[in-house]
Amino acid sequence: MSSAVTSPAAPPPERVLDDQARRVGERMRALRRAHGLTLIQVAERTGLSHSFLSQLERGHTRPSMVSLERIAQALRTSQVELLAAGDPQQADPDDRRPRVLRSTEGARGPFSQGEARLLVRGARAFEPLEWVGANTDPGEYYVHDEDEFLYVVAGGVVLDLGDDGVSELAAGDSAYYPGGTSHRWRSADGSLFRLIVVKQKPRLDAPTRRRRDRSHR
Repeated sequence: MSSAVTSPAAPPPERVLDDQARRVGERMRALRRAHGLTLIQVAERTGLSHSFLSQLERGHTRPSMVSLERIAQALRTSQVELLAAGDPQQADPDDRRPRVLRSTEGARGPFSQGEARLLVRGARAFEPLEWVGANTDPGEYYVHDEDEFLYVVAGGVVLDLGDDGVSELAAGDSAYYPGGTSHRWRSADGSLFRLIVVKQKPRLDAPTRRRRDRSHR
């Protein structure tokens, strides 16, 4: 009696990670198309692969904060605007009334180096984030044109400012660095840390400033 030949199992279909990833991906696609750009053109501008960008737009993966910044610059928007697209409660960008945000609210984005939560909704003059992580690998350097302020709420953090030095920060410590400064951070001992990071809102019509530290391109 001959045995039946078993066909190899088909690979499982790619799945959307969650609603947040889907909404961010849809916003990226809408902005790209509004600017008349192809995925290949965005890949060339960001240094990210065409296939990775395609997965992002379909909600099948998440970017790092560094990759999100590159994509935002290529699409002439802000990192925070893309992250805000993941919030199920979208605010009217023209609503300038005072607003209270509860601890359970705000767009969240899990990343390889931690989780970010937006602390405002709608169009505001600056962009505050809460950042929670325990990563001991600082990852790639962030570089953007806007000035930024960092405050350590809890834990110990090693702040690396490229050519401007490395500092170990404790709860209550803060740092301010101008646009163009290479920066990244990690846990000082592998335990959880919590930061408040406040960045200027990008001026999308302004020319890009040269980086102050050119050694980490």
